[in-house]
Amino acid sequence: MKTAILTKAKNQKYPVTLGVILGTLLLLGSGACTQNRGTYSNWGIYKADGESSSYSPLDQINKENVSKLTLEWVFEPNDTIADGRPQNSESNPIIIEDVLFTTSARGRLFAVDAVTGLLKWSFDPFDGERGGGIKRGVTYWEDGPDKRILFTGGDKLFAIDASTGVPIPSFGKEGKVDLNQGMRGDPDKISVIPTSPGIIFEDLLILGTEVSELYGAEPGHVRAFNVRTGELVWTFHTIPQPGEVGHETWPADAWKYAGGANNWGGLSLDASRGMVFFATGSPAYDYYGADRKGMNLFGNSVVAVNARTGAYIWHFQTVHHDLWDYDLPAPPNLVTVKQNGRKIDAVAQTSKVGFLYVLDRETGESLFPIEERPVPSSDVPGEEAWPTQPFPLKPAPYARQYLDETDIADYTPSSRDSLIQVFRSLRYEGLFTPPSVGGTLQFPGSRGGSSWGGAAFDASTGLLYVRSNDSPEIMRLKKVAPEKAITNLSVYKQGESIYTTYCVSCHGRDRNGDEQGNPSLVGLKGRMSREDVLTKIKQGGGKMPNFSSVISDKIKEEAILAYLFENEIKERSRRETSFLNEINNNQDASRETQSIDSLPRYLNLTAYGYFRDSKGRPGIKPPWGMLHAIDLNTGEYAWSVRLGNNIELQFGEQETGEAGSAGPTVTAGGLVFIAGTRDNKFRAFDKDTGEKLWEIDLPGFANANPSSFQVDGRQYIVLSVGGNSDNTAGSVMAFSLPD
Repeated sequence: MKTAILTKAKNQKYPVTLGVILGTLLLLGSGACTQNRGTYSNWGIYKADGESSSYSPLDQINKENVSKLTLEWVFEPNDTIADGRPQNSESNPIIIEDVLFTTSARGRLFAVDAVTGLLKWSFDPFDGERGGGIKRGVTYWEDGPDKRILFTGGDKLFAIDASTGVPIPSFGKEGKVDLNQGMRGDPDKISVIPTSPGIIFEDLLILGTEVSELYGAEPGHVRAFNVRTGELVWTFHTIPQPGEVGHETWPADAWKYAGGANNWGGLSLDASRGMVFFATGSPAYDYYGADRKGMNLFGNSVVAVNARTGAYIWHFQTVHHDLWDYDLPAPPNLVTVKQNGRKIDAVAQTSKVGFLYVLDRETGESLFPIEERPVPSSDVPGEEAWPTQPFPLKPAPYARQYLDETDIADYTPSSRDSLIQVFRSLRYEGLFTPPSVGGTLQFPGSRGGSSWGGAAFDASTGLLYVRSNDSPEIMRLKKVAPEKAITNLSVYKQGESIYTTYCVSCHGRDRNGDEQGNPSLVGLKGRMSREDVLTKIKQGGGKMPNFSSVISDKIKEEAILAYLFENEIKERSRRETSFLNEINNNQDASRETQSIDSLPRYLNLTAYGYFRDSKGRPGIKPPWGMLHAIDLNTGEYAWSVRLGNNIELQFGEQETGEAGSAGPTVTAGGLVFIAGTRDNKFRAFDKDTGEKLWEIDLPGFANANPSSFQVDGRQYIVLSVGGNSDNTAGSVMAFSLPD
């Protein structure tokens, strides 16, 4: 059966549907399929290993034969609801022996036979409800026969028996731990939802989190839980409390009300040193910091702590008093470099600004020169932008950091004229131009540099591989009153305000969605029930985050439903109303009395707004996305190539490059594999030269990092792929060389 089906799959441009029937057959006969397997070389941790290397030591698939790489099998979770829209998965599968573990776009956990692609078991953390939310992978732990998968569903941490898919009752409460417990706010009013998996050290699962980014958000605690019991063992406060390192870099009481500074991209581990490393995002609120004057440690920092105790060891802050949402989005790569004839264990940290920070692993000192340079001051009342920022001198930035009018796109004369007019109307003084009321151009942008996919490192050559994005944005602040609530709006208008604040940037002012895969909401009433819409908003799904804190009471639920289910065209105004509602919800959840209500507040009402022309085309000339190889021994570039192509905007033979979030995987076979471009292709490059050696069309957008593994001498490359109109749930696709 396997041979016939997979031969057909290999001869098709798009993968065939394996379906639920094959999964059922495997359950009936799995022993015969696996009993003779015995040798493995596998990808057992998110991004390959504790060092977050995204490196595979396998070389069966190599430069000479990669052109023969074909589709081996496809697994389809088939877990979308009726009439559901295509979903995207960011999961980087792990493989333990001959079993692949992954999550679907809706957050379900699956165990799959790594050789056949057939289902072994599945687990639904949402008990049949819609579910969703971004999940980039799972974590594995074992002690003898006790083998567990640790993963999060919503705001719960689960321990699942890796053999059976059944929750382990001795862990937490019937197999799960409430992650809202142990935070600053009321557990019944907050929602703490990790997006990247934790990392194991001995019997500890060390886990970051994702929190709101508005005023009054929860702080970004990094926490360690006992793998056996679920007990909270230690907490590192990324917003330091009195007596802790860094407390003096905030107002004295900021630990009571400030939020953010969270690790949402994952962690790295040096087990021999007993050190765990993580990188943090910006403090909340992202774009205005009158209530958090100071450098704001440990926001935007690489931090090293004792893995057993959580005790502080060192930090390096990449942005002081962040006003740009310049999060550090990926786990640090643990690397070894050669300088002046000696080997140095180091940490390499990618960033949204396009700087690569290379730091001594034991001390946090930079291995290349860094200058603190003066940067522009803020012109917004109450704001005190930090007067300097760190600029590494090596390696050179891997993303563009400055624009002038020669960089403005010129699709047509009228398009260029309008873009120039907008460009000239904005405040722009380079990388660290603060947000303003009149409007500021932000570049590379909060989607710039590189994202959660991070970098891949080849220890044999010292080369680090990273993608870059150039995606300018427009920031425009507006002052809002710090009122507890605004009550002079109709229910419909409150729903409209919620939509224009949280939804319009993805689904559009006309609710028609966009070319980035965000679906249309027009005619929603005919496709989804009220209950399903509320569940989707509260739990998220695919690239859509959880918005449970936004619609935290019945009034707000009715408001957003009134807007989404009434197909009226209304004046869109007072966008800040729903911002204030979430701010009030955050503060209501706090156990501490707030003392900052008298401070001014500004909101960036165009957050994540693209700089584009009237037809939605990028406002700057390509390339918009590239792939780089950087020699960490010298700080020099080995090569850079354009990654991806928008054929509709291509002029001549040179590809445009495409922005994306997913990262690369490098192998001992001399290859760099990477997906995550909107042309829906999966590519392999020569790791020494950057020459493209192989590409294949995919059935959907593959917004995930590849994994590589070997079972009984056969190497596979596996990738999570998003859904399409025929298969909305997406798939996991495995590639190998022909028999």
